[in-house]
Amino acid sequence: MRVVVTDAEVTLADVLSLRLAIEGPLRSGTRLVLRHRVSGVEREVALGTSGAEARGATLAVSLAPLTLAAGRWDAYLFEEEGRTRIRSVDPGFSLDHLDTYALSKRTIAYRAYRTRNGYLALKVSDAEPAAEVRAVWFREGRFEVTGLLAYTGLDDDDSRHEARLSLQRRQPSPAEDVRDGGRTATTVAAAATVQGVRFHAAVSLVDVVAADPEGVGMWEPSLEVEGVPTPLRLASRLDDVDGKRRRLHYPALRVDGVPVRPCYTADDELRIEVGA
Repeated sequence: MRVVVTDAEVTLADVLSLRLAIEGPLRSGTRLVLRHRVSGVEREVALGTSGAEARGATLAVSLAPLTLAAGRWDAYLFEEEGRTRIRSVDPGFSLDHLDTYALSKRTIAYRAYRTRNGYLALKVSDAEPAAEVRAVWFREGRFEVTGLLAYTGLDDDDSRHEARLSLQRRQPSPAEDVRDGGRTATTVAAAATVQGVRFHAAVSLVDVVAADPEGVGMWEPSLEVEGVPTPLRLASRLDDVDGKRRRLHYPALRVDGVPVRPCYTADDELRIEVGA
């Protein structure tokens, strides 16, 4: 039976909600199968049981009981004559929904999406508190960044929280020096503004260049926020642009003759590159 997903979304309660265009009613014994793309591990949900609810052309599946490992999961429909991969015409992407979803404190995040070939899939990732970057720019000799606090559980209101932006450059230390795991760190910090879950921070690039006489290195920004137990890494993951290291290229600014530019790591964390 031909089945096409016309609307796909993971709700705030981690329920996979699908609207289907189907040729006829789902047959008895039909199952939804999720298959991990790397390991081949599968999870099945019998439609019409307590784990899933089929109402005409609507399907709802609770994801938490399935204990899905991090990674990509492809969706199939299993019937008597065999399994078929589920096609989708919905990209499953909404920035507003992703922002709202990230306001809750979570350890696992789920996202429904359409693959490049037009099939339904599910992305499962570990979710830890982070400072989600929305904009980065250099101006007037400063590095400035704005964004959203993700997975912290803080309320999206007008309350203000004390905060500090830190840039660290870690360097190998002598073998006998075991502080910080055998590494020492040069740090430049400045006060940041956090209102509710929105943040704005700026730090002088002149101070960054002056803090490291070598003038070459990679600086790691982090945000310390009142009420959040650990410093937050600055990253950009709540969108549909994976692999920003290859796709986003910022122009360099010269500070005292030294080139400085923002860049991303392979896992979409923000860095400040100095001297390259």
